[in-house]
Amino acid sequence: MILTGELGSSSRPVRIAIIGAGPSGFYAAGALLRQKDAHVTIDMIDRLPTPYGLVRYGVAPDHQKIKSVTRIYERTMKDSRVRYFGNVNLGTDISHTDLRAHYDQIIYAVGAQSDRKLDIPGEDLEGSFSATEFVAWYNGHPDFRHFEFDLTVESVAVIGVGNVAMDVTRILAKSVDELKTTDITDYALEELQESKVRRIHIFARRGPAQAKFTNPEIKELGELEVADVIVNPADLALDEASRAELAEDRTAQRNMETLRELAERGPTGKPKQIIFHFLRSPTEISGTGGTVSAMMTEKNALYATETGYLSCRGTGAYKEFDAGLVFRSIGYRGVPIPGVPFYDRWGIIPNVKGRVTAEHGGSVVPGEYTVGWAKRGPTGVIGTNKPDAVETVNLMMEDVISGAITAGAATSAVGTAANGQQSPPPGSHNGRVDGIVALLRERGADFVSFADWQILEQIENERGAQRGQPRVKITDVEEMLRLIRTAKEGVAP
Repeated sequence: MILTGELGSSSRPVRIAIIGAGPSGFYAAGALLRQKDAHVTIDMIDRLPTPYGLVRYGVAPDHQKIKSVTRIYERTMKDSRVRYFGNVNLGTDISHTDLRAHYDQIIYAVGAQSDRKLDIPGEDLEGSFSATEFVAWYNGHPDFRHFEFDLTVESVAVIGVGNVAMDVTRILAKSVDELKTTDITDYALEELQESKVRRIHIFARRGPAQAKFTNPEIKELGELEVADVIVNPADLALDEASRAELAEDRTAQRNMETLRELAERGPTGKPKQIIFHFLRSPTEISGTGGTVSAMMTEKNALYATETGYLSCRGTGAYKEFDAGLVFRSIGYRGVPIPGVPFYDRWGIIPNVKGRVTAEHGGSVVPGEYTVGWAKRGPTGVIGTNKPDAVETVNLMMEDVISGAITAGAATSAVGTAANGQQSPPPGSHNGRVDGIVALLRERGADFVSFADWQILEQIENERGAQRGQPRVKITDVEEMLRLIRTAKEGVAP
C-alpha cells in the first residue's frame, strides 16, 4: 500500500510523460490507467498536431477497419488523468533535461522513423524511394506531402514481401474507383488517376514459404478489379528445409495455399499485372539521365545457418528488369533522440524488457522506459504493441512500489490543462505537472490539445461526409493550426 503523500498516492500521483502518440504510446497509457497499485497522471507528447501515429499515417487508406482502433485510443485520451500535447518537438520545444525535471517517469514510444537501405549502386538515383516515403505521401503525412512520384512510368519494382510492400503494391494496382471512397489524400488520388503503371514487380530475396505478408494482404491482391497476380508455379516448389519450416507456421501455410491458387489462375486479361519474383535480390539500380530505368537482380539459393535460420546467397545468375520507380521495403530502424541512449546496430533504444539502459547491455537509467518498435525493433502488427506495453508498464509500477523511483526534481504548479480547464492543485487526485504548460508557452510552442485535435477531426469528417469518404485529411501543419485558431475564436465569448 502506498501512503498518502508518497509517490503514487492520490495526493502525489506518478507524473508520466509518453513521447509519441501512436499505438504503442496509447497502449502504454491504457495499461497505466488500469493500474490499481499507484495513481498516475499522463502527458502524451507528439511532434505532430495529430495523434494516432502509424494508424493515421501508416495504415493503408483502404483498410478503414484497422483504423477503427482509434476509438479505443480516444477513450484513453478522454480520461481526466491524460493530456495531449501535439505539435511539440522533443529537442527544440522541449528537451530531455526538461522531461527529467518535470516528470517522474518517461516512456519513449517513438517507433522506427527511418528505413533500411539496400546498399547497392544506383540506390540514390531519382525514382528510387523507400516504401515508407510513398506510404506517408498517400496518407497525408505533413513531412511527405510535397514528395513527387513519377507515375507515368509503366513498370515499378517493389523490393520486399512484408505487409507494407503489399500495401504499396495494392495502392499502385487499384483503380481510382476502388480508392475514391477511402481517406487517401486528394493529391495522391489525382496522381494515381493519371497513372500509367501497368506492371508491378515484387522481389523477395527468399522463397514463398518465408514471405512475411499476412494472408489477408495477399488475398486482397487477388481480388483487385484491374490487376492480375502472376505467380510462377515453379517458384512454389519448396526444398526440404522450407517444407519443414512451413509445417510449423500456420500463417505461412495459408500464404502458400493462396499463392498456389493465384498461380493456377494466371493472367485473365486485366490491364495491370502484379508479378512475384521469389529468391531474387537487387544488385544494382541503373538509370538514364540520373533517373531510374532498370534494376539488375541475382537469383538466390536458400541455405540453413548454424541456428537453423534459412538464409540465402547469390548463385551468379543475373537478370535485369525494366523499372521506372523502385520502392524498397526491407525493414525500418529508429533514429537517435537527443539525450536518450541509442543502440545503432539494432536501431533501437537499448533496454531490458522496457527499462532503458545507458548502453546495450549496460546499467538501467532510472525512470526511463520504452515501448513498441523503439523497444523491440520493427516487428509485429499494431496489436503486438499491447502486450509489449503491458510488460513495460508492469516494470514501471514495480519500480514505483519498490522505491526505485522517488519524487525527485519534478515540480508542480496550478495551470491550464490541455482540455482548456483549470487543472487541479497538486494536492488533489489529478495533481499535474502544469509547469510544462508554462514552459511550452514561454518557448512559443503552439501546442495542440486533444480538444484542439477534435476540432480538426470534426472538420475532416464533415468534409469527408460531403464526398462519401471517411474523412478528407488536412495535411499541412500551418493549415491545421489556422483552422484550430479560427474555430476557437468563433466560439469565444
